[in-house]
Amino acid sequence: MSGLVAAVVLFAALLHASWNAIVKSGKDIFLSTVLVSVSAACISLAALPFLAAPSPASWPYLSASAVVQLAYYSLLAAAYKTGDMSHTYPLMRGSAPLLVALASWPLIGERLSPMQMGAVGCICAGIFGLYFAARLPATASAPSSTGRATAFALGNAVVIASYTLIDGIGVRLSGAPAAYTMWIFVLNGAGLLLWTAMRRPADLLAYAKTRWPLAAFGGFGSLASYGLALWAMTQAPVAAIAALRETSILFAIAIAALFLREKISRRRYLAIVLIAAGAVLMRAG
Repeated sequence: MSGLVAAVVLFAALLHASWNAIVKSGKDIFLSTVLVSVSAACISLAALPFLAAPSPASWPYLSASAVVQLAYYSLLAAAYKTGDMSHTYPLMRGSAPLLVALASWPLIGERLSPMQMGAVGCICAGIFGLYFAARLPATASAPSSTGRATAFALGNAVVIASYTLIDGIGVRLSGAPAAYTMWIFVLNGAGLLLWTAMRRPADLLAYAKTRWPLAAFGGFGSLASYGLALWAMTQAPVAAIAALRETSILFAIAIAALFLREKISRRRYLAIVLIAAGAVLMRAG
């Protein structure tokens, strides 16, 4: 993995943590999720006419990814509605690279080096350390994690691993990584908008009036984050990119502490050191 690819993936991780914080900070988390998705779709629609179309061979993967990611957005909203970002984000993002690494070899024939396998384990161990730190709050007033939030987050980890593998194959077949990415967001945004317009049209319009500037930034961050990650998957092994991208937890923890005012204990900081060490190992491998 070149230095440029590693830097791009880390920037994508920062963008990902940022748009998740926008969703989490909303008064109505599901509607925030919808607005972010629709904003990303609008940006994509504006750019698609200037891009080459994805190869027909990639469209089955594109369609499958769009369906799977509708489940992702639904579980994301449910997880943030029932739990803190510092609890649910590590579980969602931390479990996925391990699942991707285990599935990459039998599905697409990619093997990680021993050092990269160690990096995957190190990153996952650090993120699960954050999970256990959340279960042991530093103060009596700190909220403990809920079973429902944990279930939603772990379920979403399976979804994340699924679409990571689907898109890792699809983007390589597409011959047009940018257009492939933008079609995903167009299909996702259209599906979420249609469902919400049928169920909560008045709520959506009223919420959009006050939330659209942040939603627009979140949509850009969501689109750019995933697009950069997919581009990186054309330059390096899918599992390696998936693991390094999970360093978004470093940015998420900082955002949760500084902007969402969540408490960060020493146990959580120790877990963050493990994640940083894993990122260094992944770069060296």
